[in-house]
Amino acid sequence: MKIKKLSYQETGRFSKLVLDYINQKESVKDFISEFPTIKNFHKQIDKKSNDVVDRELLFEVLQEQNSKIKLSKSSQCNLNLLKNNNTYSVTTGHQLCVFTGPLYFIYKIISTINLVNSLKTEYPSYNFVPVFWLASEDHDFEEISSINVFNKKVLWKTDQKGSVGRMKLDNFDIVLKELDNIMGNDSNYLNLKEVFINSYNKQNSLSEATRFLINHLFGSYGLLVIDGDNKQLKSKLIDIIDKDINENHFYKIISQTNKKIQKLYHKQAFVRPVNFFNISDNNRVRIENKIDRQKIVNSPEDYSPNVLLRPIYQEMILPNIAYVGGGGEISYWLQLKDVFSDLSLSMPILVLRNSVLFIDKKQSKKLTDLGLNSIDFFSESDDVISKYIKTTSDNIDISSHISTINDGFLSISNNIKDQGLLRSLNALNQKTNNSLNDFEKKIIKNLKNINEDKINQINKLKALFFPENNLQERHDSFVMGYSKFGDNFIKNLISSLDPLDTNFVILDL
Repeated sequence: MKIKKLSYQETGRFSKLVLDYINQKESVKDFISEFPTIKNFHKQIDKKSNDVVDRELLFEVLQEQNSKIKLSKSSQCNLNLLKNNNTYSVTTGHQLCVFTGPLYFIYKIISTINLVNSLKTEYPSYNFVPVFWLASEDHDFEEISSINVFNKKVLWKTDQKGSVGRMKLDNFDIVLKELDNIMGNDSNYLNLKEVFINSYNKQNSLSEATRFLINHLFGSYGLLVIDGDNKQLKSKLIDIIDKDINENHFYKIISQTNKKIQKLYHKQAFVRPVNFFNISDNNRVRIENKIDRQKIVNSPEDYSPNVLLRPIYQEMILPNIAYVGGGGEISYWLQLKDVFSDLSLSMPILVLRNSVLFIDKKQSKKLTDLGLNSIDFFSESDDVISKYIKTTSDNIDISSHISTINDGFLSISNNIKDQGLLRSLNALNQKTNNSLNDFEKKIIKNLKNINEDKINQINKLKALFFPENNLQERHDSFVMGYSKFGDNFIKNLISSLDPLDTNFVILDL
């Protein structure tokens, strides 16, 4: 396995806000707790130690939620440790994408696990537990209902509405068969197939299926999975629900923060006067009117926070010191700094998850044959092709000749006093340059025709590394990675990634 790295800025794929954050610019400082360095976690632990966390309730809920699956010894140990005041969590979360969805779902979890391991090494007197937050109450079914598998889409169709985590899996056999038809007898997939059957055919809901699957893949690393769609946990949220719905309290605060952010960056999430939904088995409806507080007290489970207030809920019930997320998540967490201050609740350190491009042996050989490297492909396709053309043995490099000619014109101009003659000479120089540049384009066009097969290879590699002009991790699925590399896929990622190393990673597996 070979590892290459390049800065996030060099990828040309990340926002100014994210770049400023990882580069620890002063412009971001007012919107965060601490920058994500290993030394800053000591300050964060001190901050979180002042928060009131109902650890007994957290333990009881997690134990009940995970009672239907077999926890690994490591996960059970971590669950028990959560009762101790010197134990802290590192959390990530995501929508309940079928078959885990795009690759970055996996990268988030691995970044979280690896951050926990780094913290254990740096601060051995404390315990650290990786946690995955199931975004089970999200109702954007379209975003979670499909995966891309080798240029084919596997899609789950259902008429169910509302929170995706509560959706039943009665017709999921059709989806599994569709995936089977694509994967055939792929040996690595056959190992994964049994896990998918146990996840989606033997569980009652998408939330249970996702929990089972994540636990199977990452339980040995001590990961715990929590579902916020829970009456006991939401009992801690009653005052927040009341303030938001009946006073529009957080709308006022976040709006002011947004004004400060928008002077510098693009705002990620839209704040509303009311940031809660009413939730039922078949629906999740935005709340528009005030609600009697007693009704909230009696049934807090009927209320679901939107994307902006979900982090507040999370931090109220977990002994959390870090949240691991993508660029978009980092952006909307920054909108919440003043809410955390208002609630006297510690804001966690935000850690950008690792981003990865992985390359298999076949692709690596093609790169070598072309005389190119994977970093070249972060440029536009035409630039990659031009670089290849200019390195071919048939290329006539005229750039050095143009430089020599320009030097000659400059030497002549130094001896000319007449301004009219000098203007004529400069015009001739420019005309000569233009003609030679046009001639170079003709050379490149001719070489493109001669090397059509090689250029097709470059375009195919570009499409594999950046499918639909997206980062590979946002398009390709975990199924594809596992099919190519089997169990080594996760193992190699665990051994290669460090979320505190702010570089984009290219893995040649």
